[in-house]
Amino acid sequence: MMHPIIRVVSVSVIGSNTLRITFDDALQRDIDFSPVPGGELFRPLSDPALFSQVRIDPEVHTIVWPNGADFDPATLHDWPVYCDALAARAREWERAAA
Repeated sequence: MMHPIIRVVSVSVIGSNTLRITFDDALQRDIDFSPVPGGELFRPLSDPALFSQVRIDPEVHTIVWPNGADFDPATLHDWPVYCDALAARAREWERAAA
């Protein structure tokens, strides 16, 4: 079974925890990441200075941050399907770290 390959073509910071992401199929999403930063890799994204350093990785065509945090472009594309589960996982990571 073939799955479409989703690519991020542009990203911009539009709020302290929110990005506007455009995909190669012309879909554009505004994603609020504030429920997601949890765990060692994603917690630092709650720092606006780091969050604003988002860029597109030219090889895998997704968003990345200098600390190595990234998201699968298909997950970003279909964010409404995944956001609640990702937020729940972030809360679990935070409880485990406490």
